[in-house]
Amino acid sequence: MKAASIISYIVAGVIIFFSVLIAWSAFAPDVPDSRLLVGVFGLLIGFAFIYAGARFNHRAKKQAQEQNVNINIDLPGQVQINAMTCQACGAPINTNDISIVNGAPMVHCKSCGTSYQITEEPKW
Repeated sequence: MKAASIISYIVAGVIIFFSVLIAWSAFAPDVPDSRLLVGVFGLLIGFAFIYAGARFNHRAKKQAQEQNVNINIDLPGQVQINAMTCQACGAPINTNDISIVNGAPMVHCKSCGTSYQITEEPKW
């Protein structure tokens, strides 16, 4: 959709340029007044192309924002899930308090306001 909006803007620029020239030429002596009407009509068409290009661009941005990311973790062997507590204050951590920031799991404690990265300690 980005290419469509760029093409629409280029076409609009060309139409507006020539429409201004045609409307400007209407003020010359011994020229029919219909040139002014043609120039104004061309300007309206040019602005319609700008509007269409903006709509194409808006639609492309809207589609880009509607992406969902799902992360599935496959844990090997037997895994025991323990209740998580905050490292600073010891308050219980909920799953809503954990988020992925730049690919790393981060915890934000609602009780004390601290934020830290979850690290996995070696099992040996």
